[in-house]
Amino acid sequence: MTSKQRAYLKSLAMNLDPIYHVGKASLTTEIIAGVREALEARELVKIAVLKNCIDDPKEIAQVIAERTRSQLVQVIGKKIVLYLPASDPKKQKIVLPEAKTKK
Repeated sequence: MTSKQRAYLKSLAMNLDPIYHVGKASLTTEIIAGVREALEARELVKIAVLKNCIDDPKEIAQVIAERTRSQLVQVIGKKIVLYLPASDPKKQKIVLPEAKTKK
């Protein structure tokens, strides 16, 4: 993912509300499964890490990205943004800016 594509996704994520909240129990299989389903449906999701969670948001973001096979867009404070393009190009909702090719 290029920096231009990442910036585009960040701009889209600014208007999103978190759909999952990671709390005291930290990451559970239910949260991972739910995030995976949300990524398949929406492609771009925002997750909030609550104050009562003792784990580092950056570590949580890495684990979720690995387990859902998604790309980490950003971690700001206790907010995580993940992106996973639709497996079927016809169902793709988000079209990323083209990456420039070197000549």
